[in-house]
Order: sequence, then C-alpha cells, then structure tokens
Amino acid sequence: MLSGPKGGGAALVDKRMHTYLTTAEVADILHVSPKTVTRWAREGKLPHSRTLGGHRRYPGEAIRQLATELARSNEAAAP
Repeated sequence: MLSGPKGGGAALVDKRMHTYLTTAEVADILHVSPKTVTRWAREGKLPHSRTLGGHRRYPGEAIRQLATELARSNEAAAP
C-alpha cells in the first residue's frame, strides 16, 4: 500500500497532482505516441520544462486537464 499507516492517502493524491510527468507518461494519458508529445512541446502546444539533463517534464495537473478537455470535445463530436 502506498499510503502510510496514518492514512496519508489524501496527501499522496495531492502530491501526485503537483508532480511532473515524463514524455512517455504524457503519451499514455493523451493516447498518442511519445514522438507526438515531443513535437507538440517543441511547437509550444504543451507546457513543459527541462531537467538539467535536457529531458522534458510536463506539469501533471495541466496535462490531466488537457486530457479531460479533449475527452469532452470528442464526446461532443461523436454522432
């Protein structure tokens, strides 16, 4: 179990909402390839920052919000 014995589950969820995601994690959430995520970041379509090693990291909360908005727009576009 990930939460501690004192019921820190809420703190764990809160911590995950404010973490950064890797390119592969974003690709899984948005159902696209990692190359697409990298291209979108390069084009300025996705917010990101760089690690000291040059890897991109994406704000988890913003990516999850984008995924929710995309899901809603796809539902509205369905016949």
